[in-house]
Amino acid sequence: MRERTSRREFIGLTAGVAASIAGCNSVRIGTDSIPTSLALPSAGANESFRLLNRAAFGPRPGDVAALSHANKGAFVEKILAAEEPESPRLLAMLGRIDVLRMDGMELLDLPREEIIRQLQQAALLRATYGRNQLLERMVDFWSNHFNIYARKTDGMYFVAADSEKVIRKHALGTFKELLLASAKSPAMLHYLDNSINRKGVPNENYARELLELHTMGVDGGYTQMDVQEIARCLTGWTIETRFLRPRGKFRFDVSQHDDGEKRVLGHRIAPGGGIKDGEAVIDILSRHPATAKFISTKLCRYFLGDAADGWIEATTNTFIETGGDIRAMLRPILLSEELTSSPPLIKRPFDFVISTLRALDADTDASLPLQRHLDSMGQPLYQWPMPDGYPDATDAWTGTMLARWKFATDLIGHRIAGTNVSLERLSGRGAEWSEILLASQEKWTAGEDRETVALLICSPAFQWR
Repeated sequence: MRERTSRREFIGLTAGVAASIAGCNSVRIGTDSIPTSLALPSAGANESFRLLNRAAFGPRPGDVAALSHANKGAFVEKILAAEEPESPRLLAMLGRIDVLRMDGMELLDLPREEIIRQLQQAALLRATYGRNQLLERMVDFWSNHFNIYARKTDGMYFVAADSEKVIRKHALGTFKELLLASAKSPAMLHYLDNSINRKGVPNENYARELLELHTMGVDGGYTQMDVQEIARCLTGWTIETRFLRPRGKFRFDVSQHDDGEKRVLGHRIAPGGGIKDGEAVIDILSRHPATAKFISTKLCRYFLGDAADGWIEATTNTFIETGGDIRAMLRPILLSEELTSSPPLIKRPFDFVISTLRALDADTDASLPLQRHLDSMGQPLYQWPMPDGYPDATDAWTGTMLARWKFATDLIGHRIAGTNVSLERLSGRGAEWSEILLASQEKWTAGEDRETVALLICSPAFQWR
């Protein structure tokens, strides 16, 4: 007879009891009820639709009409605040996911594939049902900017903590705080080899990507000497592995730190600084004009696409003036005319899947059957092996159309286990499917409802945001 229950099993059992008490086993996961009428207003629908596709992962039924009658400025301030309490049902679903409740080393008794499955499940659930949609957008943005390949040896055990305590915590904060948290993240230290960066034999991998991808950009003006000096500054920044210590956490190993004088981007770093050497590097890089321009360019392109060029200088100035305040940089972009009038942007597979689930008010547990569709489209989460993150260029995703059509037909045909769409519940609420999916009052008459919905999901217009 088995006499003991592991900590993970005990936590899982208690979470299950709590979830049952909350009623999540018998009640839909949807965070809010949909309105009785879904018809579009006579004006403002297209602008609202674009805003919800850019600042959120697309509208849920009724969102376009509601926003069309609301004050845009107030809406932008609300999503920037990101203070909406999440649905108790969503929280109950997330409460069952081990990787969100346990630290890296506590996950060692979980199979590796289970960790990957849970990481993706949490991301899909939050993006689909989260009430703070701009926050979810920025989590997607920064997760790619500070990309970590979870399948690199034991890296998957650290990725959940990075997603929670680095990306999600600082997604709408300041860039300096985000950069410092990333530099001390065991997941990043492991992925880019800074955990083995020691005095006498410095490893330059993280230092190089820190400059090229995380801050100044490849054309930012740094030299190979800067890479080498930054690597020296970050010697001893590693992961705790000692017995009876908090294994898997950040550790500064003073015995492995090069404490000599360094010079980084023209700044002298005096000898004897210890951990402050690395912190000084983060401060220098986060205040550098090249960093301000590089980050501002990426943000503008993420939200404005081809219309980004006219906003890069102003956003760069805001970065410099506010010390990298992310909300301050986003506010004018979200209020801009270009956000709602510029040429559309391609939906990457994650965006396409989430916007479909939201538009149809789907019920999903975001389990493996749904994740396999995302995999077939070429964007399995946390599994891009290069440090630059999944590409956002249109031509990178034009080969995914057959997989997108397969997802649409399987979704409408109830062939994705754990994910269901009730078209009957949305029917008869004063709207055509073209209004719900495309914010268009052009009527579609092809086929029965299910065939029409599948065609609209597969249509060229729905592939863009």
